[in-house]
Amino acid sequence: MSGYLDQLVAWRVSGMPRGITSVCSAHPVVLRAALRHGAATSSMVLIEATCNQVNHLGGYTGMRPADFVALVERIAGDESCPMDRVILGGDHLGPNPWRDQSAETALVEAEKMVAAYVAAGFRKIHLDASMGCAGEPLALDDAATAARAVRLAAVAERIARDQGGDLPRYVIGTEVPPPGGADHALRDVPPTDPDAARKTIAVHRDCFNAAGLGDAFDRVIGIVVQPGVEFGNHNVVRYLRDKAQPLVRVLDGEDGLVFEAHSTDYQGTAPLSELVQDGFAILKVGPELTFVLREALYALDLIASDLVPGYGDRPLKTEMERIMLADPGQWDRHYASDSAEQALLRHYSLSDRIRYYWVNDAARGAVERLIAALQGRSVPLPLFWQHWPAAAGFADAPLDPEALLIWRVTQSLCSYHAACNLKN
Repeated sequence: MSGYLDQLVAWRVSGMPRGITSVCSAHPVVLRAALRHGAATSSMVLIEATCNQVNHLGGYTGMRPADFVALVERIAGDESCPMDRVILGGDHLGPNPWRDQSAETALVEAEKMVAAYVAAGFRKIHLDASMGCAGEPLALDDAATAARAVRLAAVAERIARDQGGDLPRYVIGTEVPPPGGADHALRDVPPTDPDAARKTIAVHRDCFNAAGLGDAFDRVIGIVVQPGVEFGNHNVVRYLRDKAQPLVRVLDGEDGLVFEAHSTDYQGTAPLSELVQDGFAILKVGPELTFVLREALYALDLIASDLVPGYGDRPLKTEMERIMLADPGQWDRHYASDSAEQALLRHYSLSDRIRYYWVNDAARGAVERLIAALQGRSVPLPLFWQHWPAAAGFADAPLDPEALLIWRVTQSLCSYHAACNLKN
């Protein structure tokens, strides 16, 4: 499994670049779509969990790393996707969930988290210790970041060697957009300064070697940089490859690395293909996948409102609004203070912070009620034309709502698949 990540480097060096989509989501429908697509295309499937989403204490999903693996394994079995074609990654593994505590306390927790990830079978590890903890600057310098990353790598190495089998492949670097996208409209996002990227690589290499972990650094396959892509609540900044070329040339002197690009959501096939051609072999996507899932759920909510007697007037959207207003912690500081704009962004922001609420029991119940209301019903063509024209091919036949949701997520995955599997 991890050997495929090594192959990404070899393909880039050979002048025949290919990429892999990193599916960053814990939503079961998104995971099912990714694994079904992987089985259908005989492709490797890279699925990543984040430090806030899944950790040794449960994260906001309530899942520990072993729980997440069990979920992926169950769905992969359902979809006949062999687990030897699935790579599991941990994203932003470091002290971030505990950064309001002292550095030592946060790092001890981060060590426990990394140990739990590796013990559960995660073998792609993004080491991210860049954030300051209590009493520290917001962002740390390269030396402090690298020293803490090495401390976490030592834990990962020990656990992996005790287990046997594949040793971890690491990703370093932390110059990434705000998690889940920016909070404001964006006009321009400059790529990472090439000298800064070179310094990050050099400092990490020296720190790994000084700690006697040179072998682990040889398995650093990627560095996270900002290629100049981003999305905010309202808009998307697409890749401009001419502006990124000074950064792209950093890889000319690093035969063992590729770039990892975060926040590539909503780019579309053409910009994604250019990213892969330029060495950004790992393309991370998350909010786009849950955004289009929400889009599909809301379209079905409208259809059911018009079609099913007694279903009500958009009860799914109404329930999600109630849930988010009752628990605003995941959205209120990210959206402008104007109440009308907040009401719009709660449901339709490209940052898709509604994704944090689908695990709520009431949200699950509302989705289950929607699916039950439409299961097996024949939806007339005009209703699809009214509420979801792109899905009109599903009209006038017994409907499987979950299959329709998976179809919508798969459309986005197909765009990534096309970009990652370039014709050379």
